[in-house]
Amino acid sequence: MTHGAQHADGAWIGRPLKRREDHRLLVGAGRYVDDICPPGCAHVVLLRSPHAHARVTGLDVERARRARGVVAVVTGVDVSHLAPMPVNRIMPGMRVPPHPILADKLVHAAGTPVAAVVADSVYAARDAIDLIDVTYEPLPALPEPEGAVADGAPRLYPEIERNRSFTRTLREGDAARAIAGAARVVSLRVVQQRLSAVAMEPRSVLATFDASTEELTLWTSCQAPFRVRAEVARLLDLPESRVRVIAPDVGGGFGVKTGPYREEVLLGWLARRLVRPVKWVATRGEDQITTNHARGSVCEGELAVDADGHIAALRARITSPLGASLMNAAPGSPWNHARLLPGCYVVPASDITVTGALTTTTPVSAYRGAGRPEACFVIERLMDTAARVLGLDPAEIRRRNLIPADAFPFKTATGQVYDSGNYQLALETALTAADYAGLRRAQAARRERGEIVGIGLASYVEPCALGWESGSIKVERSGRVTAITGSSAHGQGHETTFAQIVADHLGVTPDDVVVVHGDTRSGPEGFGTFGSRSVALGGSALQRVAVDVREKGRRIAARLLEAAVPDVIGVSGGFQVTGVPQRRVMWREVAVAAYAGGHALPAGDTPGLEATTYFQPETEVWTFGAIVCAVRIEAETGRLVVERLVWVDDAGTVINPLLAEGQLHGSLAQGLGQALLEAIVYDGDGQLLTGTLMDYAIPRADEVPHVLIEKTCTPSPRNPLGAKGVGEAGCIGIPPAIVNAAVDALSPLGITHLDMPLTPARLWAALREAKR
Repeated sequence: MTHGAQHADGAWIGRPLKRREDHRLLVGAGRYVDDICPPGCAHVVLLRSPHAHARVTGLDVERARRARGVVAVVTGVDVSHLAPMPVNRIMPGMRVPPHPILADKLVHAAGTPVAAVVADSVYAARDAIDLIDVTYEPLPALPEPEGAVADGAPRLYPEIERNRSFTRTLREGDAARAIAGAARVVSLRVVQQRLSAVAMEPRSVLATFDASTEELTLWTSCQAPFRVRAEVARLLDLPESRVRVIAPDVGGGFGVKTGPYREEVLLGWLARRLVRPVKWVATRGEDQITTNHARGSVCEGELAVDADGHIAALRARITSPLGASLMNAAPGSPWNHARLLPGCYVVPASDITVTGALTTTTPVSAYRGAGRPEACFVIERLMDTAARVLGLDPAEIRRRNLIPADAFPFKTATGQVYDSGNYQLALETALTAADYAGLRRAQAARRERGEIVGIGLASYVEPCALGWESGSIKVERSGRVTAITGSSAHGQGHETTFAQIVADHLGVTPDDVVVVHGDTRSGPEGFGTFGSRSVALGGSALQRVAVDVREKGRRIAARLLEAAVPDVIGVSGGFQVTGVPQRRVMWREVAVAAYAGGHALPAGDTPGLEATTYFQPETEVWTFGAIVCAVRIEAETGRLVVERLVWVDDAGTVINPLLAEGQLHGSLAQGLGQALLEAIVYDGDGQLLTGTLMDYAIPRADEVPHVLIEKTCTPSPRNPLGAKGVGEAGCIGIPPAIVNAAVDALSPLGITHLDMPLTPARLWAALREAKR
């Protein structure tokens, strides 16, 4: 349960309303891409390379073209004219490898498509795939980032030296001098395993082309329809006005569906070429090997502290895998890993270098957290290591280094400016709620009985809401309201939360508000949903435009009431004259007057009762929190059991506490998955060994521990709602808290570090090795 949530002043903001979206989903009335079946729809199946790195020496598709039910077979030669896939080049001097729609002469990752079959049925297409004769000459594979950038490693692309897409260094102060003069210096090598998002709905695309209007429509399971529209239009040389992208119900995204992917481009090209609807739906195995992976970095970190435990300097060298080709958001996670390493702490000097490594693997890009978890894990593990070396309690070393509440806005050693926070309060709230002192006493007693038990802490920051978002509101003649947002929901509850924001500012109920999203034809240009940005940006855009519409409505109401505008106030359902409740008009009366125009309107106002705006804050907002975790490790099996989990999160103003808590629970499950179960594993030849859910373990509901969630509220000054983000906190803070607890449990055996996942096999082996 949640305790201590703030009570907003408005009637609807702060209320824990249930999601209005849930009923139709629960009764099976959701509409996903594969549910949409236009007449005459053909199906696309892709022939994918079984090799991680190879030269295509032969490709014969003639038998497949003659197969029954086949409409077309295309290869890399047919689509070689299409422009390269997009990359957000946020790193200076980035070197970007080729990213063809279909590979022609070379493949650089298993799963890369070399041909596509279009057929009347998916079964006919799969049968025809087996008729394609393709031969390969295998080449050396480089699945791991350190090996890929090592001296003497084979060059994957002639134009990119040492397989390095970028190297960037962030320096502040004289870290080398501070480290040389420090009382103690602790170091760790942290290897993050790669992860898969395993969205419930695999990636899917349906494309249609209307030759009479020359309009292309794509239905795609994505998080950013406007981004997909822009890039598909660019790659196919179409005006954006002739491309419509619809994200219907989306069965999970978690960052990996921000896109675009090559399949959206290919399906658009095929629909236009064939003038026939075409659909592609990934199988689970196909999704596992082609949808971008995440994490996977290797970080060598050093933390210098004085004799009292105050941080003197931080130094880190990060090597991040990027895969064989770069997704649009590929450099974002390495950049976050580097810039966020100081975490919640005052770090006077830093020297951090991050290198992006090209590997013969699936592309590596954003997934819930996107670099934030990697950074938090490193600094939190270093803090615990320093505490152990100095003989300090892990809570005490954090107290001595947390950024003071009166220091905000605070600029970190990497140049990030935190907007607001009270990190000390979050930590102390978590310690009190967990009865930290009692846990330590119980731990000592249980250790005397031979139990392996530990307690771990973690403090975290979560930068959110980078960029901008659009919002549009129209009050209809009926008095009902349509709100259009550029954010694109895939489980967040936008239709509920945004309705609460609009209702609060217009004086109506959420049931009076219809929220429209996910269709590029429905409203103004939008940005999308990722990076915990929806309420802070999309919600703020709707708040701003709601105020504009309300003020216009107030002017019209004043004219209808024959009163001065300052004497008219908003009330439930409409407006009234101050102090005279019987002199009232409802929104429907105001709207009718607005659309009647003429003398019904105040001087200077135009007909209509709608407005559009774009909201862009000065920079990000910064969520923060603290976690206390107590674990038990079974000596006989290595199984780790989370016995106590207390979590304090501060996301500023929370619009809907119920849905916010749902977001926290979701990220808890995925953070737990990384800590204990999940790992994308390649062999030395670049073959994916965890390509099915028989091999890639994700948490079941009964494996997610009970959590006590507490809230503090530090509103952000960077948006009118005071909101921050809430979507990624569990992926950031849960893994280091669990691992710190596990290392604490095993510390009497001399174990000082463990890499994730902490599977029973890994912990059992560590126990046996320590007891030798």
